[in-house]
Amino acid sequence: MTPRRLEFTTVVPRPIAETWDFFSRPENLEKLTPPDVSFDIRSPVAGVEMYEGMIIQYRVSPFSGFSTDWVTEITQIKHHEHFIDDQRVGPFALWHHQHRFKDLGDGRTEMTDVLHYQVPFGPLGTFVDWVFVNAQVKGIFTAREDAIRRLFPV
Repeated sequence: MTPRRLEFTTVVPRPIAETWDFFSRPENLEKLTPPDVSFDIRSPVAGVEMYEGMIIQYRVSPFSGFSTDWVTEITQIKHHEHFIDDQRVGPFALWHHQHRFKDLGDGRTEMTDVLHYQVPFGPLGTFVDWVFVNAQVKGIFTAREDAIRRLFPV
């Protein structure tokens, strides 16, 4: 299977410094993830701004009755511009997530997520991605956009 590429863009009605401060703190991931994913950060991240090389451990439940460990590493940061997290251990054969930030100059920030992922298990994984995983991943990012609207009202 060729890795899948998804892109999501959201305008956050806050200046880039405030937007960056929120998104660069792993503890806020739980606020952006739908409750049905049962996203639980296991690493001590409260009050810590991410840094290159940071390892973050989670427990997630991508669907009812199944939970798994997930470990990502922050592999690149350019302050107020972007950061990248890559899966080190987890449910995907590949997970490369770029978070890009652009100051719109009017107190708003454009945030773009570029995700490359691949489901394991060859042709079976391709089928599972087509039937289930792709829709679930898109749903998580749609819910994240709703959470951003709720957390950052106009």
